[in-house]
Amino acid sequence: MKKTLVSALTTALVVGAASTTFAAANPFSDVPADHWAYDAVSQLAADGVIEGYGDTTFKGDRNITRYEMAQMIAKAMAKTNVGSNDKALIDKLAAEFSDELNNLGVRVANLERNADMVKWNGEARYTYTSERHEYNDGSKDRKNKDELLLRLEPTAEVNANWHVKARIDAKTYMDKDNGGDKSDDTAKLKRVWAQGDYKNFQTKLGKFGVATAYDKSLMLNDEASGAAVTFGNKLKASVFAGRLDLKDDSTLDTAGVNYGVDQAANFQSVALTYGLGKASGTAAYYNATSDAFKDTASKKVGYSKDGKEDTFGAWEVAGSYRFDKNVALGGAYIKNEKADSYNKAGMVQLDYKGAQKANKGTWGAYVAYRHIGEFAVLDANQDDALLNTKGWAVGANYTLFKNTVANIKYFNGKDLQSDKDAEKLFGRVEFFF
Repeated sequence: MKKTLVSALTTALVVGAASTTFAAANPFSDVPADHWAYDAVSQLAADGVIEGYGDTTFKGDRNITRYEMAQMIAKAMAKTNVGSNDKALIDKLAAEFSDELNNLGVRVANLERNADMVKWNGEARYTYTSERHEYNDGSKDRKNKDELLLRLEPTAEVNANWHVKARIDAKTYMDKDNGGDKSDDTAKLKRVWAQGDYKNFQTKLGKFGVATAYDKSLMLNDEASGAAVTFGNKLKASVFAGRLDLKDDSTLDTAGVNYGVDQAANFQSVALTYGLGKASGTAAYYNATSDAFKDTASKKVGYSKDGKEDTFGAWEVAGSYRFDKNVALGGAYIKNEKADSYNKAGMVQLDYKGAQKANKGTWGAYVAYRHIGEFAVLDANQDDALLNTKGWAVGANYTLFKNTVANIKYFNGKDLQSDKDAEKLFGRVEFFF
């Protein structure tokens, strides 16, 4: 890279930041007043961005090293009154010369973070589901759903440890495009919370996702309002306390509750997870209290014993083992001690590879056996099986293009109550941005 090119680039960085016009004296003997870069070089020298050589020369035609370029970028980065266009160029050059800048003691990561305090991620996705049930008289029905969802997820930095995050979902159903009722079309602020991240400690305050993502948990995939803390290293403890919406729009919704009363529950959970090499295990307990658990409407036995209690209380154990980078085996078992029937759930799943959204052509597949009792879970953390069924599930995912992933899943089993056939077909295409 030639010095003359560097002068042009650095001039673009400094012009917007300089508080004076190009009226500084030229300190370089080899840059005459009639040189095309005279004003720029004089101002850059006055601002301390360039220094030249000890013999009063600039040597503008000499090739420079990356470290010399990094020194000039570092000096431009130190300026505070920089316009947005100039700042964008500074950040671009800083990213290019990040290694050299770090060696010079300039923390590029911090500067880049401060330059862009709010970041947006999201996805657009299409989901098709088809549920098929057999009845005692041998008849069958099919329920199809075509869902379109646009999800936006902004993250705003408060400081080095704290961020404010949110999720906005806009949802519509293609099967409603017939002039009929479109009341299911929604646009909602689903989540908003403050999150603090420290070494071996994290806390969340607000309304956020409480999906039990460890191992292969079956318990929960929902939003809840409250507070959560997670701490530890190899042994991690997670504690949550707050309010949980029992009537949500997730794939497997809560069943068998009395929606004529308050549709939220006071909810608490505690989980211990231990990871050691290729293996990890979790033990958790969940407690929820709500009048909705009382089955006063239909007298059907529900989440609580005899339909009279207002408490849900379940424990869960889960674990996983990774044989190598491609193959992993996981399982979970859960029981609601407060319910009389359909109070157990369990699964075992074998995974092979997995689609990586950033890498076109990557793929994965799995096979699983699931048993999901209707009253064992509040909001099952699976989207292939049906509630209150048992059976086999298979699935695969594939990255069609960068940030474009396709999923296909199929479940075939039996209804736990009637022992009749139950099937589900699930397809999804996701576009991440």
